[in-house]
Amino acid sequence: MDKMRFESANLIVANIDKIAELFPGVVTEGKVNFDLLRFLLGDEVYGDEAYEFTWVGKRAAIAEAGRPIRKTLRPCMEESKNWDTTENLYIEGDNLDVLKLLQESYLGKVKMIYIDPPYNTGNDFIYRDNFTRGKDEYDTEAGVYDEDGDRLFRNTESNGRFHSDWCSMMYPRLVLARNLLRNDGVIFISIDDNEMAQLRKICDEVFGEGNFLATIVWQKKYAATNDSKGFSTTHDYIVLYQKSPTFNRNLLPRTGEQNAPYRNDDGDGKGLWRSDNLLVKSFSQSGVYPIINPNTGKEYWPPEGSCWRASESTMQTWLAENRIYFGKDGKGAPQLKRYLNEVQQGRVPITWWPFDEVGHNDAANKEVRALFGAKTPFDTPKPTTLIEQMLRIASDKDSVIVDFFSGSATTAHAVMQLNAEDGGKRKFIMVQLPEPCPEGSEAAKTGYKNICEIGKERIRRAGEKIKSDNAGKEGIDDLDIGFRVLKLDDTNMKDVYYAAGEYTQDLLAGMEDNIKDDRTDMDLLYACLLDWGLPLSMPHTQEKIGWFTIHTYNDGDLIACFDKHISDEVVKEIAKRQPLRAVFRDSSFASSPEKINVEEIFKLLAPNTSVRVI
Repeated sequence: MDKMRFESANLIVANIDKIAELFPGVVTEGKVNFDLLRFLLGDEVYGDEAYEFTWVGKRAAIAEAGRPIRKTLRPCMEESKNWDTTENLYIEGDNLDVLKLLQESYLGKVKMIYIDPPYNTGNDFIYRDNFTRGKDEYDTEAGVYDEDGDRLFRNTESNGRFHSDWCSMMYPRLVLARNLLRNDGVIFISIDDNEMAQLRKICDEVFGEGNFLATIVWQKKYAATNDSKGFSTTHDYIVLYQKSPTFNRNLLPRTGEQNAPYRNDDGDGKGLWRSDNLLVKSFSQSGVYPIINPNTGKEYWPPEGSCWRASESTMQTWLAENRIYFGKDGKGAPQLKRYLNEVQQGRVPITWWPFDEVGHNDAANKEVRALFGAKTPFDTPKPTTLIEQMLRIASDKDSVIVDFFSGSATTAHAVMQLNAEDGGKRKFIMVQLPEPCPEGSEAAKTGYKNICEIGKERIRRAGEKIKSDNAGKEGIDDLDIGFRVLKLDDTNMKDVYYAAGEYTQDLLAGMEDNIKDDRTDMDLLYACLLDWGLPLSMPHTQEKIGWFTIHTYNDGDLIACFDKHISDEVVKEIAKRQPLRAVFRDSSFASSPEKINVEEIFKLLAPNTSVRVI
């Protein structure tokens, strides 16, 4: 039986394998001959000159995206809501590590990503992705938050690598995010002028310059700040990239202003209509003929220099279909009826998003205050109407939506709100580092220890409010307002790196089981899901067979038993159910013959089941 790896995917090896498929001759012993590859690609340029975007630390940032980690996501049922039925996830931890762990379970499955990363204003805290230094070194640096060594520091303008550190933070996260997107998926990124230029260049590299879709200007304030030095900034940008040209944007709903002219109804079954001019400027004689008013017999000719917009035969058809309007009294000049149900049922998105359409900062704060009371525990939320606009443009009703800088969980709120409006089944995955709330802040005064506590509480309150506001609406009882909480942690497996002279009898006895003592069955199950690349939101049941606990995931995608000294009867019962995958604890089997016996049972009863041990 194979052993579980419990290590995130090695993307560097995967990329080398892809190159080898296309150009077998350039890969030898796992190494790429780049000179030969350049020659095969027709590169005849000599010298090192090339148009490129670079910064101090770029190579390390690129390498970081592909570097595997030995970490896991531990389920936290007590902080979750509707654990057994929800398909939403809330993940606490450094988003770089989390994105690495999600690479196999959600590869190519995400329709839309929205992120609101630090803008690098000189006061923002950003992630420091250097995992080689110890905790003591972190403690000596300004801005490190807690004893766990959370990778945050205040990136002031006096930092000699001010832009470089921000670019190094963003690059690997965007590389990993792109992997998660479906081929028709898109990413929206909020940013301001501080790093707008750098963000575009990074995205051009990661997603491809040809996959840039738009830079949206969002009017975030409804009034200027009079005490601003220089210009008062009233907007932010939202940069939009597609993964590939297969993305098709949705039309936005028509506005009331657009529909207002359609107010007439003849009761002819065609619905509301408005009148439109039948004349067009032209000196051609092809559209010059009389229209006869059937009510009065009067002839109407187009004036000189104009003609009717349709041929005479088409005009006769329109007359027969009652599409020509002769005024309220039936005696006026002819006009064309434009029916509402015959025009484009939506509007093409534009790159200017005014606050009266998608909300502004003040509206966002009021929205949070309505949930939490007079004093909001979060300073800079985005309005849900802003995220809803993105969802309408870029998602379908059964999409997976990811936000890995989730902050106050506005994206989760917007997903639930839009699902309530259109009956969708969109699922969200929120990722947020549990940044401690600053001492003296409203959040800390209210009792919130970190941002994750605020985000989870917002989802709970928002979900209940949405259901209450839509009480009685068809399907509202089935609205998914829950979420499974998962927390990033070190691997479930013990470290067993000792020099030969350090092994003692007691140490060897303790190493009979390679799983850490504080880990539960659920911890092990979710580690197996990540390792096997299964989604983390599917149904899970557990039952007792004799003395042993059996876990069944998604009706047999995986069946696991992590008890020690498992009996043959239990192994046979699991095999009879013919799951796609089965996993056991390595220490359940005292010897190799026992493992061979398990393999033989599965060969006989479930030959198509993949069996592994941890």
